[in-house]
Amino acid sequence: MTETLPTLLDVEASGFGRGSYPIEVGIARPDGSRCALLIQPLEEWTHWDPKAELLHGISRARLQREGYPVVQVACWLNDELSGLGKAYSDSWGYDNTWLSLLFHHAGMLPGFRLEALRLLLSEDQQALWSDTKEALIAERGIHRHRAGDDARLLQLTYARTLSLTTPSR
Repeated sequence: MTETLPTLLDVEASGFGRGSYPIEVGIARPDGSRCALLIQPLEEWTHWDPKAELLHGISRARLQREGYPVVQVACWLNDELSGLGKAYSDSWGYDNTWLSLLFHHAGMLPGFRLEALRLLLSEDQQALWSDTKEALIAERGIHRHRAGDDARLLQLTYARTLSLTTPSR
């Protein structure tokens, strides 16, 4: 029997400082499939860090054109995750703050909890994490700083570190 993969969630944002807001949210599902939605910024969401844009490559103009309204993104997240009850993030402090902002402005409550990924990791997995993640990026040519791809990368890293630390039966 294969281990079910945890659901991973990642958020890209307008920056990291005060006033930053979510611009893309992505999930990697237990079956390994991934999906991400761009988020149309609200009028009062004005903070924009050009350095963050260099990382994720998403312009504010693109968000205006292609982003989904906050209510639609919040509904999608609840549809995807409420049955599972929880998802995991490697940047819980940031991602939870941005999700809270999204749901607040959508006038909704999340139907799931966001947990810190480190809660799932053994000490051995944590020790292997960084090198394993870098190896996967190189092997698979993963494009970083896009929410769906980053969520899947975390899931793959979790699976590989687990296989490296779990004795064969």
